[in-house]
Amino acid sequence: MLVLVAPGQGAQTPGFLTPWLDLPGAADRIAAWSGAIGLDLAHYGTKADADEIRDTAVAQPLLVAAGLLSAAALGEVAPGAVAGHSVGEITAAVFAGVLEDTAALGFVRTRGLAMAEAAAVTETGMSAVLGGDPEQVVAHLEKLGLTPANVNGAGQIVAAGTAEQLAALAENRPEKARVIALKVAGAFHTHHMEPAVAKLQEAAAELAVADPAVPYVSNKDGQTVTTGAEVISRLVGQVANPVRWDLCMENFKERGVTALIEVCPGGTLTGLAKRALPGVQTLALKTPDDLDAARTLLAEHQA
Repeated sequence: MLVLVAPGQGAQTPGFLTPWLDLPGAADRIAAWSGAIGLDLAHYGTKADADEIRDTAVAQPLLVAAGLLSAAALGEVAPGAVAGHSVGEITAAVFAGVLEDTAALGFVRTRGLAMAEAAAVTETGMSAVLGGDPEQVVAHLEKLGLTPANVNGAGQIVAAGTAEQLAALAENRPEKARVIALKVAGAFHTHHMEPAVAKLQEAAAELAVADPAVPYVSNKDGQTVTTGAEVISRLVGQVANPVRWDLCMENFKERGVTALIEVCPGGTLTGLAKRALPGVQTLALKTPDDLDAARTLLAEHQA
C-alpha cells in the first residue's frame, strides 16, 4: 500500500522548479495557474532568491503548484491514502479529488496572503527541537510560552512563538535536545494566525467541493476524513492549530503502508518516514530524474 504526501512551508529552495518546467506542458500549466492567481510562479520557482521565496504569500502557492506539477508528471496514480503537512494538505486535497487544481491555488493564495498579514502584527517565528523526551520537550516549550506547533514524530517538534520566546528557547534548551531556527516568516499553527481564519472561511464558502475519492488523512489528528466539507473545515482551522504529523504516520502504519512518495520539493517527509516507519520504502520527488524510480515504486505498491 502506497501513500502520496505533500510537504509544507520551508521545503522550497531557490530554483527548485527549474527542471520541472522542461517537461511537456509544464510551463503552460504554470503560466495558466500564475494568471489565475496573479503571481508569477515561474519567476519565483526559477529566478527568485531564498528571501523572496521565504515570503509566506509566495512560498505557499509555489509549494502547492510544484506538488501538483510533479504529481501530474507521474501519470496515473492510485494511492492507498493521501496526506499533506501544513499547506501540503491543500495539495493533498487535489490528489483526493476534493478540490480542482486552479481552485486550490486560488485558496492557497488567499491563505498565504492572510497568514503573511497576520505574521506582520508581531515578530514571530519557529524553531525545530530535535531529540529529548517528547513530553518533557512539550512541557518545556509551554513553560516558555511557546506552542508545539508541529509534532512531527521521529524526535522532532517545532516550536512557534514570539522572537523573544524563541530566543529564550535557544538559551534554555530542553534536556538532550538541539534547537534549530527555521526560515519561516511567522508563528504558523498558533493563536498568532487567528486573524487569517476568518479570511479563509470567506474564501472556503466560494469553493466547489467533492468528497475524497481516496482516503484523506488529516494532520489535525491523524484521522481519515470522509467528506469534502470536513476537509475544507479542517483546512480553514488548521492555520491556527498544531500539525500532528506524528499521528498521520501512525495512521499510515495502521493501514499497512509499504511505500511513501513525497511530491516536489520532496525530502522532509521522507526523512521523517525513514525514522518513524522502518521497513517502508520512501522516495522524494526532487527533480524529474526521480520520476522513473517513482513510477517503478508505484507499479509495485499502489492499490
